[in-house]
Amino acid sequence: MKLFVRLKFIIALWLLWFSFSVQAFNKEPSFLILNYHDIFAQDSQQLRQSRTGVSKQFLEQQFIWLQKNGYNVVSVQAVFDAAAGKTALPNKAVLLTFDDGYLSFYTQAFPLLKKYHYPATVALIGSWLEGKFGANEPPAALLNWQQVRELAQSGLVEIASHSYDLHTGILANPQGNTQPAAVTRLYDPKTGYETDEQYQERIQAALFKSADFIFQHTGVRPRVMVWPYGEYNEQVIAAAREAGMPMTMGLADSINTLANISRLHRWILIDNPNIEKFAQLVNRSQPERMLRVAHVDMDYLYDPDPEQTERNIGSLVQRIKDMQINTVYLQAYADPDGDGNAESLYFPNRHLPMRADLFNRVAWQLRKRAAVRVYAWLPILAYQSPKLDKNWYVQEWRDGKPQTSSHIYTRLSPFNPQARQFVADIYEDLAKHSSFDGILFHDDGILSDFEDVSPAALEYGKEVWGLSDDFNLLHSTPQKRLEWARHKTELLGQFTDELTSRVRFYRPDIKTARNFYALPLLKPDSEEWYAQSFKSFLTHYDYVAIEAMPFMEEAENPVQWLTDLVKAATKEPDGLKKSVFELQTVNWKNQQKISSEVFIEKINLLKKLGVKHLGYYPDNVHENQPRLEVIKQHFSLPNPQ
Repeated sequence: MKLFVRLKFIIALWLLWFSFSVQAFNKEPSFLILNYHDIFAQDSQQLRQSRTGVSKQFLEQQFIWLQKNGYNVVSVQAVFDAAAGKTALPNKAVLLTFDDGYLSFYTQAFPLLKKYHYPATVALIGSWLEGKFGANEPPAALLNWQQVRELAQSGLVEIASHSYDLHTGILANPQGNTQPAAVTRLYDPKTGYETDEQYQERIQAALFKSADFIFQHTGVRPRVMVWPYGEYNEQVIAAAREAGMPMTMGLADSINTLANISRLHRWILIDNPNIEKFAQLVNRSQPERMLRVAHVDMDYLYDPDPEQTERNIGSLVQRIKDMQINTVYLQAYADPDGDGNAESLYFPNRHLPMRADLFNRVAWQLRKRAAVRVYAWLPILAYQSPKLDKNWYVQEWRDGKPQTSSHIYTRLSPFNPQARQFVADIYEDLAKHSSFDGILFHDDGILSDFEDVSPAALEYGKEVWGLSDDFNLLHSTPQKRLEWARHKTELLGQFTDELTSRVRFYRPDIKTARNFYALPLLKPDSEEWYAQSFKSFLTHYDYVAIEAMPFMEEAENPVQWLTDLVKAATKEPDGLKKSVFELQTVNWKNQQKISSEVFIEKINLLKKLGVKHLGYYPDNVHENQPRLEVIKQHFSLPNPQ
């Protein structure tokens, strides 16, 4: 009996050890990469003028803090070995990187690296080392090649490429904006935008030149490509790999795993952070980012007179800057008749007319001058063109037969492969020609309980979902209608995932949001009428933009209606964390502006109910609607994030 008890105890211990081992094995090792630039003396005038400069005193304090708090500074080789399965990364691994090849890396940082035995990576710009600088690039003193060779031979420093001549801006649109050379299609006033082939050739030539240049001077080929301004895409990653640099690094506030070392994220140190702020950065304990969103119609900015358009853009950018908000949902399609359908676009593309080449211009001005994140607002399905086959569109069951849908949104069928390709091409062209931070999917992505009964949709439902292709059977009971609706909900979510993937090929770090009607949140069974589900949206998108618009919904008691809406969202674990409650500033039922008093009341109510992310639509720069002073007092962030 004692032997049996002892055996049970040994088995229990073994099972416990095995359970922990499996958990440890399944847990993906993670590591943090910190990004530094120039290092200065504490009282340096240059330090006070540099956003990315760090004092030597603070740098050493940060090194000591890492040591005392159990962090392990690792080398690039350690990451390569761990990714190959040769070794394991230590817990709390950190990689140190220094961009631009400043002399201060040798004079200030390198002695500290040797003192603490910390490895680091320094990224060099070839053209700068040859004394070739752009108009806005008067760098501080740089390393010379003798110093670079000494660093490479030290065993502590990895020499990386920061490109040969891509650390600059190139002409990106007809209005004269310059944007990062690695991810921008060069615009020539005489010939237009460079082609896919021309872009590919330019990038490949630049990356091979950079790798060869470093090898010629050091005898060591770089294995790491550090993207200028942190901007990259899948094309440049592939080109870097061909040039012998399988590891590449951008800039994004997130940790890394070994799953894909070709696109690593780094946390950039700005404003010379003291040890308290540094600890928050490394521990990732910064306050959760709240969103304040202005939803803007490009149609309000466009004017046949380009000079007036520019004045309108300038007014908007200044207004958004004065608001002290952090996000803009910006219309990328033209809808002058207000029916929600796109017949033309505000960016170059292969399928629809371009009303004006404006989206990239406005988005860039907002990002750089107003310091906001810009989401491109596009329809999912509502595109119109006389060139499109009528059979590509959604059909509804009406008068006993399938007919063209009578909904105001004239939607392409998500079941039609050619229609899906058409829309995906548009999203891809947006990403090729514009710089932005996210996608807002329009609220046109709906299918009623009488849609879609096009031949492609019914065949798909039968072959893939195992449903009947007879509408009368699909619609025969509430249970069958809801089952059909849930399949359609998921199909639309998967289609937007596909569109996101097409965009992320060119803009890897974009976020996603999708407009969501209020009724499916208040009454989940109404998914049957919309093919929309709050739980599904939370799964597919970074944010759900809830149309919190009681006047549009003709609510008898707007305050109670909004209260019920928020309570419904809180039932899901990430309901408030991922929801943007978007108020209306116009009552479209009577075409009257929402008064400031009513607007303020709704903002304060939502805040009181615990809502984190707030937005409104539309913003009218011409009529100061909503009033700027109201926004600044009740809507702005106290410290813009």
